Amino acid sequence: MRRILQYAMFISLFFVGFLALNYYVFFGMSFLLGLPMDNGFYIIMLIAALSYPVATLIERTVSNNFTRIFYTAASAWMGISFYLLFALIVYLVFSWFVPIPRESAGILIAILVTVISTYSIYNSYTLKLVKIEIPLKGLNEDLKAVHLSDIHIGSIRNSGYMERIVNETNKLNPDLVFITGDMVDGSARLHKHTFNAINRLNAPAFFVTGNHETYEGLDEVFRVLEGTKLRILQGELVDFKGIQVIGVGYYYGRDHLKNTLSQLEINNEKPAILLYHLPRELENAHEAGIDLQLSGHTHNGQMIPFNFLVKLMFPYIQGLYEYNGTKLYVSQGTGTWGPPMRLGSRCEMTLITLKQDLN
Repeated sequence: MRRILQYAMFISLFFVGFLALNYYVFFGMSFLLGLPMDNGFYIIMLIAALSYPVATLIERTVSNNFTRIFYTAASAWMGISFYLLFALIVYLVFSWFVPIPRESAGILIAILVTVISTYSIYNSYTLKLVKIEIPLKGLNEDLKAVHLSDIHIGSIRNSGYMERIVNETNKLNPDLVFITGDMVDGSARLHKHTFNAINRLNAPAFFVTGNHETYEGLDEVFRVLEGTKLRILQGELVDFKGIQVIGVGYYYGRDHLKNTLSQLEINNEKPAILLYHLPRELENAHEAGIDLQLSGHTHNGQMIPFNFLVKLMFPYIQGLYEYNGTKLYVSQGTGTWGPPMRLGSRCEMTLITLKQDLN
């Protein structure tokens, strides 16, 4: 009951904010293009503002092909409306210095947002393969690992996307697979069959939970993943071909990683790879004897200009970092959350070649 009340409160607050955004966007575009703000204006605006909250509630109760199309369209509109908002703000700023005809500005904004949105949607369905080499001291042999993160299986990306990810992973012929959280999206009810493709992975797969697994409920997530080839690590260490694979589940509390790692017996003579959803506490990982930390969560901001905001919260936003010899790789994410759009980022699969460090 508590979870339902929290969810209802979130939806209510979101609707109020989204209503305000839609009012500004509709008012601004109508003003520029000289469109009438009559009853029809308010009806369309209200429908647009209700689209995402209503689609979310429907998907959590009754999910089918029609509701998924509605949810996808509503999610896309959320992204488009943000682009319109930013474009209108830019116009407002420039209009203080340069006189711009209102109708011309309105037409230009409509064209630009249409082009940017179309590209962003297309870009979100392409997969970028990132290849990197990382040397590890004490490694017995070179190994290939595929790093996946933030797949966000739900209403927009479901069993078909899961199959695509598995097929692309198997083509790389890895020795092992790491998945660093947010396997699920939380937008639709979970079903075991959605994750059946995981059992076709040709390599052992290790998984740690992210924030969206927590939102969905860990018991429910573990239920649907039970019976798959995934090895779920929750604050534990396992040995794989001489590598210590350590998994710490998501928790946003202060020093969570430090406290969890302090309870594990990490052998400093053997390479240690940490799977942790949040790209932070790198200093604590180093102190614990971690050689390589794999994380996700940031999506590299997913859509410009949100990357600037995300960068303020997570300085390690994407790519490879190093702290006193301990390396951190942050994935841009293999899926998307919210709008099925990416601008200034890509859906990423990472092929990491773990090399013997002979120095």
